[in-house]
Amino acid sequence: MALVNIPRLDLQHYTQGTQEQRNQFIQDIGKAFNETGFVTIANHGLSKDLIEELYQVVPEFFSLPTETKEKYEFPELAGQRGYTAKGREKAKDAKTPDLKEFWQRGQTIVGEEYSKADFPDNPEVAEIPRFNGVTAEVYKKLEDTGRDLLKAIATYLDLEENYFEKYVINGNSILRAIHYFPINDPDALAPDAVRAGAHEDINLITLLIGASADGLEVLTKDGEWFPIKAKGEDIVINVGDMLQRLTNNKLKSTTHRVVNPPREKMGTSRFSIPFFLHPKSSMSLASLESCIDAEHPKVYEDYTAGQYLDERLREIGLKM
Repeated sequence: MALVNIPRLDLQHYTQGTQEQRNQFIQDIGKAFNETGFVTIANHGLSKDLIEELYQVVPEFFSLPTETKEKYEFPELAGQRGYTAKGREKAKDAKTPDLKEFWQRGQTIVGEEYSKADFPDNPEVAEIPRFNGVTAEVYKKLEDTGRDLLKAIATYLDLEENYFEKYVINGNSILRAIHYFPINDPDALAPDAVRAGAHEDINLITLLIGASADGLEVLTKDGEWFPIKAKGEDIVINVGDMLQRLTNNKLKSTTHRVVNPPREKMGTSRFSIPFFLHPKSSMSLASLESCIDAEHPKVYEDYTAGQYLDERLREIGLKM
């Protein structure tokens, strides 16, 4: 298997380092996002205790009775808040739904006028009060980490460091807690049924807080599937389609999937908690002029982030 450039970077080299360390971080993340679209990040601002508590309350929620979880499902919100049951979401162009259920927490707007239609309230889980506080705290910390990463990315793209700030502060970001439920009867599975079918993320960047088991794989340029494993409390960062569109394919939104476990482990759960950093719906995703030239002609139509999100939510079955 070919070597894959997924470097382990220290975020403090960018936020607190020397100018030389900052410059190296910028070049390293830019090079990786240009080649594979993935890095792992250490010293990202989430404590080990907070991560451990998150991985306590999330399984606790999914262990609630089905009828209790379904109280928190709101189909009219297209899965953007609360619970989404098994069999609802599928990868784009897939025929069989993913083998998962999930919970999504969205933005809490501060200091701006907003519409509840655009930013609905986050439902509170009455049965597990700590679930609400922990997911809110993790959301804010990952949003701050993502903002730092976007500053480094903006600098790599020769943009002003704070280019993304006005778009992502009070933006449409989502924290998703996923339960890949036990597969108790493997023989009854459809041949193409997997925990998460091959897909690309919709957003600017994704920040993934580990997982309780292996299974995440990225598709290399050579067409091979390469397993991704973060070290300890590191988080995995990848480019989403919005950033790929904005940069006219300079930064790569790489196809990835979550494969089913070996047969002897199919009866176990897997939990995973990604943070999808989205901008405000009004942000233009028109490709940057600096990313268009004779060798790299413009590939994409001009969309806003809101238009693109709406299109993709329909493609994956969350919006009708």
